[in-house]
Amino acid sequence: MKLSILEATRVWLKKAVEIMNYGEDVYEILKDPQRVLYVRFPVKMDDGTIRIFTGIRAQHNDAVGPTKGGIRFHPIVDIDEVKALSIMMTLKCNIMCLPYGGGKGGVICDPEKMSKDELEGVSRGYVRAISQIVGPTKDIPAPDVFTNPQVMAWMMDEYSKIREYDSPGFITGKPISLGGSLGRASATSKGCSITMDEAAKKIGLDISKSTIAIQGCGNVGSYMVKFAEEMGAKIVAVCDVKGGLYCPNGISYEKIRKEMETCGTIRNLEDCERIAPKDVLTIDCDILIPAAIENVISMDNVHDIKAKLIIEAANGPTTPEAHTILQDKGVLIVPDILANAGGVTVSYFEWVQNNEGYYWSEDEIHEKLELKMRLAFNRIWDIAQEKKVDLRLAAHLAGIERVVEAMRLRGWVR
Repeated sequence: MKLSILEATRVWLKKAVEIMNYGEDVYEILKDPQRVLYVRFPVKMDDGTIRIFTGIRAQHNDAVGPTKGGIRFHPIVDIDEVKALSIMMTLKCNIMCLPYGGGKGGVICDPEKMSKDELEGVSRGYVRAISQIVGPTKDIPAPDVFTNPQVMAWMMDEYSKIREYDSPGFITGKPISLGGSLGRASATSKGCSITMDEAAKKIGLDISKSTIAIQGCGNVGSYMVKFAEEMGAKIVAVCDVKGGLYCPNGISYEKIRKEMETCGTIRNLEDCERIAPKDVLTIDCDILIPAAIENVISMDNVHDIKAKLIIEAANGPTTPEAHTILQDKGVLIVPDILANAGGVTVSYFEWVQNNEGYYWSEDEIHEKLELKMRLAFNRIWDIAQEKKVDLRLAAHLAGIERVVEAMRLRGWVR
């Protein structure tokens, strides 16, 4: 039986606490968020009816600083998922040495079945409902699944009616014209590509001669195609929710971009073999990049995975049991809390720019991101070598150490 994403997150957290010889009190504090707010709010639908939506906001730990994390709109948003993702955000922020703890939120809704006006109503209603616990020095939201810069713009506008002077830095992932940062849209994928480069060097893999399979073709997956292509790799398999493609001769970012703009899916691209999305994971390739949902690499398929290197662009794509088997097979896994931390890092840059009122060029953003990602990867690599653990455990050790130090200084633990 597969563990839930919260159960899996706690497995790694518990192991890290034990390796660091922290007391049980540390685990008890970190295994759940400090605060979870449930909200219910009304939205007027296009047909004139009033519908009540349910939202959640979790704030995991604010010992280091305000909490930070995305807002997702999805039909199956649930409390365990939001809790787990808030824990991961605490770890990501502290792996990257950002002045944040982790937060996460969501609204139970189906954006694909809603009009633009209805989506705006949900965005504004959710912000009104959580406005008392968020803000640039409390909790800073950002985009996530099925939310985007337009949703962030509506949320910022609604928040500005309630907290006028706090509005610019209250939320990140905004459109550029409303204080967003250059480089934010591609930041998660850019960070993944940097860690992929570092990891490939460690195992003697030449990316320019490598084949790559990417599961997921949303914002993160499609930009990963772009960056991998720029590094000289051959993309041999990709998928979206409607289908997958196997392209032994390679597929270009430009083809994918045009097909998505025209059709909203890549499944009809010519000169490729159509496969099921799940089959992308077991394609013969050098590097596998899961960039969709959690728990896709499990006991059901782990023995069929052929990649030498896995870059976890998605959150929680590998179950703990599958992780152990991959480690035994000699597969190097760059864990989600390191690999996809580029998004929150550039969100931090946006927050800093909002607070200063001074904005950096895209080249400056990329330079700063590259420096932080390479430093973080090599620090975690060194911890893994020193402690004789894999990169996932090493990343957890790095993430919780800074949080525990902050909690000790505050007197929360001894």
